[in-house]
Amino acid sequence: MDQPIEPSPSRWVFGDIHEADADEDLVAIGADLEPGTILGAYRRGLFPMPFGTGRGALEPMGWWSPVRRGVLSPGDLHVSRSLRRAARDFEIRIDTAFEEVINACADPTRPHGWIDPDIREAYVDLHGLGWAHSVEAWRDGRLEGGLYGLAIGGLFAGESMFHRSRDASKVALMGLVELLDDEQAERRLVDVQWRTPHLASLGVREMERDTYLARLDDLLAVPLPARLLDHASGR
Repeated sequence: MDQPIEPSPSRWVFGDIHEADADEDLVAIGADLEPGTILGAYRRGLFPMPFGTGRGALEPMGWWSPVRRGVLSPGDLHVSRSLRRAARDFEIRIDTAFEEVINACADPTRPHGWIDPDIREAYVDLHGLGWAHSVEAWRDGRLEGGLYGLAIGGLFAGESMFHRSRDASKVALMGLVELLDDEQAERRLVDVQWRTPHLASLGVREMERDTYLARLDDLLAVPLPARLLDHASGR
């Protein structure tokens, strides 16, 4: 089982998030999207997302640490009977179509789209290093839905999800939770950035920023799921 490749350290240093404005989710701007910068940010409780109105490199990057963060403990996923039945029609695959998944998530016609070419390239690079992963829902040889994110220790930082048919993205989330269901499952956490009504219906709750930051050291110390390493070992 291959471990992810640790990139060169970033030349950027993020300040103490505890000193950020207690009412603002945006805590920093600028820096770059090199693998070491992005990983360093996640390890301090931040993630990158453009905050300007444009979709390109001329906009400074925003670094976010939500005051109330959307999180899902693997054991808290709500699976209805109808969703469980729907899941039987799909095949879950891991890391077989990462670029297709991120391209679908980055579709510029989607409402509130935020994945610009720079973000896409950065996470494709992280996938090549073994940090970013896709969980995919396939049916009849067609990719119907999926999600992607970063796995760092016991933290899976979900970035985006998409569906082309009913329930496909939910089934992908079920696949992710199953992947995280091991002897360390109670110490694992899925970070979804912000809770939406849709995500709340699946079991996502809000966690105060200080509580999230206090849990990070323990989360990062948890070994990566063996099954995720098994799937990623062919990179």
